[in-house]
Amino acid sequence: MNAALRIEHTPWPHPERPASLPAPGERARGLSVTDRALYRHGEGWVPVSGEVHYSRLPRERWGERMRQLRAAGVSVASTYAFWNHHVAERGRPRFDEHLDLGAFVDEAAAAGLDVMLRIGPWAHGESRNGGFPDWVQDMAITHRSDDPAYLELVTEWFGQLASALDGRARPGGAVVGIQLENELYDRPDHLVTLQRLAREAGMSAPLWTATAWGGAQLPEREVLPVFGGYADGFWVDPGAPWDPTFRAHFFPSHDWDDPGVGADVRASQGFAAAGAAADLHGFPPATCELGSGMATAYHRRPVLAGRDVAALAHAKIGNGSAWQGYYMFVGGRNPGPGLQETIDTGYPNDMPELGYDFHAPIGQSGDLAESAPLLRAQHAFLTAFGERLARMRSSLPDVRATSLDDRGTLRWALRSDGEQGVVVISHHQPFEQVADVAGVRLHVVQAGIETTFPSHPVTIPAGTLARWPVGLTVGGTRIDWATASLVTVLDAAPRPTLVLIEDDGISVEISAGGRGAATIEPRHEPVGLDGVDVVVLPADDASRLWVRPGSHPELWLTDGELSWDADGALLRGASQARRYDPSTRTWTTVTVTAVSATPPTAPEGEPAAVELDRAAAAPLADHGFGGPRHRAPSDETFAERAARYRIRLPDALDPGADAVLDLDWAGDVGRVVVDGRIVDDRFWDGTRWSLSLRDAGVIPTSEVVVEVLALSPASTVTLASGAQARRAHAAATTVRASVRRRGPWQRLA
Repeated sequence: MNAALRIEHTPWPHPERPASLPAPGERARGLSVTDRALYRHGEGWVPVSGEVHYSRLPRERWGERMRQLRAAGVSVASTYAFWNHHVAERGRPRFDEHLDLGAFVDEAAAAGLDVMLRIGPWAHGESRNGGFPDWVQDMAITHRSDDPAYLELVTEWFGQLASALDGRARPGGAVVGIQLENELYDRPDHLVTLQRLAREAGMSAPLWTATAWGGAQLPEREVLPVFGGYADGFWVDPGAPWDPTFRAHFFPSHDWDDPGVGADVRASQGFAAAGAAADLHGFPPATCELGSGMATAYHRRPVLAGRDVAALAHAKIGNGSAWQGYYMFVGGRNPGPGLQETIDTGYPNDMPELGYDFHAPIGQSGDLAESAPLLRAQHAFLTAFGERLARMRSSLPDVRATSLDDRGTLRWALRSDGEQGVVVISHHQPFEQVADVAGVRLHVVQAGIETTFPSHPVTIPAGTLARWPVGLTVGGTRIDWATASLVTVLDAAPRPTLVLIEDDGISVEISAGGRGAATIEPRHEPVGLDGVDVVVLPADDASRLWVRPGSHPELWLTDGELSWDADGALLRGASQARRYDPSTRTWTTVTVTAVSATPPTAPEGEPAAVELDRAAAAPLADHGFGGPRHRAPSDETFAERAARYRIRLPDALDPGADAVLDLDWAGDVGRVVVDGRIVDDRFWDGTRWSLSLRDAGVIPTSEVVVEVLALSPASTVTLASGAQARRAHAAATTVRASVRRRGPWQRLA
């Protein structure tokens, strides 16, 4: 036996204990919490929350984004209410149009989502003053404390929020949780005060949360601690290597703290360095900020691959996560100028003034990133097996990596209740990829019984994210083990269907009912076992796989994008999809009910003519520094030195086509100007820049201009490898443009 590949289930140390939330009088929606898991109507529940900022989106996109979130397997829409977005001037709060918080909650509920409301008052979110309006920031008070003068302002803000919500943030409504403050480290009494003020204003929920990373001190029994973790971060100093706080998230571990998140802002806000280790306070391990992308600061511009994002989240599942919470899941744009974090406002980083795409799974333009299908499959698994996972403890292998630099040891963990389990393999990390692991046979011990599989040693390739059943019962049949990843279970007469997907490069074997291993060729047709059908999809289907969420999931394959509303399936970017019928064991091709007058273009779009009106001036080596970090260029520098490219959009561009402008460009900083108005900006990181023309207010007669500053060869800003290889293009500035007509969402028959 290879001791390096052995894992034994460790039982819970004591009986399950109820947590202190929900508090009496705030119990609703069937929610309960223990020190192990969350439950809904008595059944284990693993929530998946995705951050989306309503105030950074056009209101007409809310419904679409909520459907996209739900189709991604997200069950909770999480959002900040930014004080400075709503109350620029004291006494004149705005909750209209894209700031109508009550309407946003309604849109989320209509899509089948719960809501996690993050009410601040300090939020961060790369917002100016951390979300404080200037008039609050400028007051001579002790912010983020129990200073009576500060609490008077908070009482006013909470009252305005409660009025706008009009009862929606009370037990029984869509708001199932309220986060107090953000990254508050050593003022637990202040969190209790904020909770009291929120309740007095008329806001409450079954769950109250507070961020717990950095060894934060939280009030006992009052809030559920929530944690975070990122694969990389813009907040690291320029030139610094990949930080150990990022690297650690890609290993099996039961340490939920991340002292690196927000460390630079922590210092600028006057808080002490991280102290004691994180404390769960009798709650299960939950996350609210797993990085599902990364923002770009001027001085540091990280770019993560989709698998980097998915591996971080996947590792947390194996480590025992009871709540998968992502930041950001939906990109957007600031609702006006001057609302971003800047060095000039006392914060550590210069951020784009408008753009907040975050390289999120659902980008600012509404397009899906390469992380989207990888996360979607994980979320389908969490939905289907959440009831069991809630009762499964995480156990770590006997032999783990010797250091954070170890790239040769297999990274895996076990979730098990002692009899049924799931092996979670998360063998990937960014930048410095792990090595393939040859000769793998796993030895899994549950209730003293060892299961060894597969039947012959295999190689686990770098990049593998696998969820293998071991002793899992489906439809009365015990799946002894399988070397294909769990996706979902389809309930149907006469027997259920277990859906697995092939892990690339690993042959599929299944052993069921103690009858020994059988090699399975991945295909769309089911294999019948005693009491259960098994569909093993080929690995090539990973990007086309969709599972309709809900109590009765559906299995779909399409090259387009699916979503669902109360009337059924909607499709964009394709004319048909295939749906599996488990009762007949067949696939049905489902087509759209009507052909759109504006069909989508090819994925590469139509070329748009680009005319150079003015060449860029010779670039400056830098634009000054705030401490060790570069400052972004000023408006005056842009006016004097930026190249101007006029974009000629294709003729007869139908506003109803929901077209996207794709820019493949190189430079330092870019701005899109529509009819003389700056509508978006971006710091160049080597990736494509996509902008919804509808959201940007483009009409057929609009003048569209892209302004680009050149990047000096002497600049010391930190670029991702893909951008670094194109520095010569950035020094000269280049812009290529194309337009994709996505077409409308169309109803499937």
